[in-house]
Amino acid sequence: MPSTTVTLCKFVGTISLGLLTGLSTTLSALTLPALLTLPTAPTAHTTLSHLRARTTTLSTYLRGITSFAVFSAYLLSPRRLRHPYLLYTSILAFASGPGVDYVLGGEGGKEVGGEEVNGEMVRRGVERMRWVEGVRAGVVGTAFGMAVVGIWGDGV
Repeated sequence: MPSTTVTLCKFVGTISLGLLTGLSTTLSALTLPALLTLPTAPTAHTTLSHLRARTTTLSTYLRGITSFAVFSAYLLSPRRLRHPYLLYTSILAFASGPGVDYVLGGEGGKEVGGEEVNGEMVRRGVERMRWVEGVRAGVVGTAFGMAVVGIWGDGV
């Protein structure tokens, strides 16, 4: 029977991973496309910059919580109960940030001032961020699926 600490770490990690999956999915499917309906390019650019900063902060916290909790569950589990899904989930959760940014070249681009932007520049920025967040949602969604099936299989 796994200890309470290990069980708590698994649940915290899985819930944080679910929140991270929801954040990336909602951002790529709903929020970013809605930015393209704003009336002016400077307004859309300001909103995109604000959204990018807030999302980066929140997703970094959720990735850290998830990686720490799931990897702690792996380390604290008795050797016979150390399931590899805990390690894989932890690695995927951690890699969903810097790994996706490295592979896709980040959300990149030089930030320009609010009055110097035009609609095409904003559209490119939104589409780029939407693509990156879509890939990120796929990576963390896979990790979330592994975590749910793993917890279910553990009988926790």
